[in-house]
Amino acid sequence: MKKCVSGFGRRVGAGTAAALMAAVMSVPAPVFAAGASGIDMSTDYPGITVKAGETVSFPLDFSSLDGEGHDIALKAESLPENWTGYFRGGSNQVTKVHVDGTSDTETASGEELANFSLTIPEGTDEGVYTVELQADGGTGNKDTLELEVTVSQEDAGESSFTSEYPEQQGTTGTTFSFDTTIVNNRSTNQSYSLSAQAPQGWQVTFTPSGEAANVASLSVDTGKSQGLTVTVVPPANVEKGEYTIPCTAVSANDTLKEELKVSITGTYGVLLSTPDGRLSLDAYENKESAVTLSITNSGNVDLTNLNLTSSAPTNWEVRFEESTIDTLEAGATKEITAYVKPCENAITGDYVTSIRISNSEVSSNADFRISVKTSTTWGLAAIAVIVVLAFGLGFIFKKYGRR
Repeated sequence: MKKCVSGFGRRVGAGTAAALMAAVMSVPAPVFAAGASGIDMSTDYPGITVKAGETVSFPLDFSSLDGEGHDIALKAESLPENWTGYFRGGSNQVTKVHVDGTSDTETASGEELANFSLTIPEGTDEGVYTVELQADGGTGNKDTLELEVTVSQEDAGESSFTSEYPEQQGTTGTTFSFDTTIVNNRSTNQSYSLSAQAPQGWQVTFTPSGEAANVASLSVDTGKSQGLTVTVVPPANVEKGEYTIPCTAVSANDTLKEELKVSITGTYGVLLSTPDGRLSLDAYENKESAVTLSITNSGNVDLTNLNLTSSAPTNWEVRFEESTIDTLEAGATKEITAYVKPCENAITGDYVTSIRISNSEVSSNADFRISVKTSTTWGLAAIAVIVVLAFGLGFIFKKYGRR
């Protein structure tokens, strides 16, 4: 019985071992790529075109492939002769970066952990050059990045400074706003200093689109554009005419220019008064009283189609010797007579009548104080009645007093 059990056990054990061996042999062996590591270094644009003498910057991305944190040493493994390059993090030159196990390798401000700054010497021949960068995380964790730099005497495209509407017009006192755009077609980020050559007394400010603060300079990334509002404020006493405001955006590699033009159509102004400046007169019920109006063109542009209108108490009448002025030259004054007639039975007292001169560009108002007086005709009639009564009484006393 024991031999039987023992033999059965040996047969089962042998079969199981064979099955296990077959299972192991059927499992694919892990495949490891040559040079595989736990880190990866990359850039969005590993191949660019530049001009000799330029300095370009490659933003670098890092990631941990094994979910572990790494302190990565950075090195320019291979550079063309006389080329120089270094790694920059923020405003500092760096030799190492730390990459944690997450996929986010940006700083808190959204910038890359590191950039590689590469300077191509003046006089470098045209052609394609290779730069090799190395990231070493230690313990065999290495990665290399090959950059292809094409040196050409021609730019990929000219940078530009343009305005959607570079010519505008308006009257004196108008503030002009120009929407402009700076496009950086250089292979490197550019910092542009902004300036304008405006006539004396003019104010010019630059404001990035979507912002409220004025700036004297701004940065534009390579291949990007930046909207810019240029605000132009002429002085209050600016003369009629056309003015040019050259604007410039200057960087280490570019001098971009845009001319803005402003056409001042003139200063519009009119003043309504009287020759002596008095805005009062006496009037009598149901009788016209005349007042001389003084209308002055206080601007530097001729005024046309000026109209006189009035606003008076109910049932009063106001008419003008001339209600329309076809043309009033700049600086000229014209006198027109207005006639004010209070209504019948107007009560003695002071009233206000407004007179207005206007056209589509300007207007001026003057409020006149009208003092309604008792008519002298009734006064004379009253005196006559009194005189007649006095004579009558005297005659009666004289005739009958003696009796």
